[in-house]
Amino acid sequence: MKSLHLADPSDLQKLAAMVLSFHAERGYGSDQAHVEGALTPILDGMPHGAIWLIGPRKAPVGYVMVSFGWSLEYGGLDAIVDEIYVRPAVRRRGMGGDALHQLSVGLREAGVCAMHLEVDRSDDRAQQFYRRNRFKMRDGYALMTREL
Repeated sequence: MKSLHLADPSDLQKLAAMVLSFHAERGYGSDQAHVEGALTPILDGMPHGAIWLIGPRKAPVGYVMVSFGWSLEYGGLDAIVDEIYVRPAVRRRGMGGDALHQLSVGLREAGVCAMHLEVDRSDDRAQQFYRRNRFKMRDGYALMTREL
């Protein structure tokens, strides 16, 4: 069963609602204008990323957003899972793992060499989920950020 659907501009409102729910859950403090401003260029076809709806297109239960870059270390195009979200009411049913599997297959077929993500060091449940989905912690590495 195909559970991923590439989002387009017609999906803005349903995506914005889910992103706001996820950001509230994580304590990010995002508002509607911020979320719509971040989603719109990607939905309009900006080549630096893509968003897929998880579940039925008309009534998605989540989303996964990926940004694209280039890696000398991995020898080409790489992808960063910026966010993955499944509504709390339907979590633990395998939809997130299925979405990551389908995404990895599709990205590999499109020439992506590696897929990365960040996870809260104190969130053991999320780390277990990502390990089950073949992500590994990189010894000696930590994500660092400089806001611009």
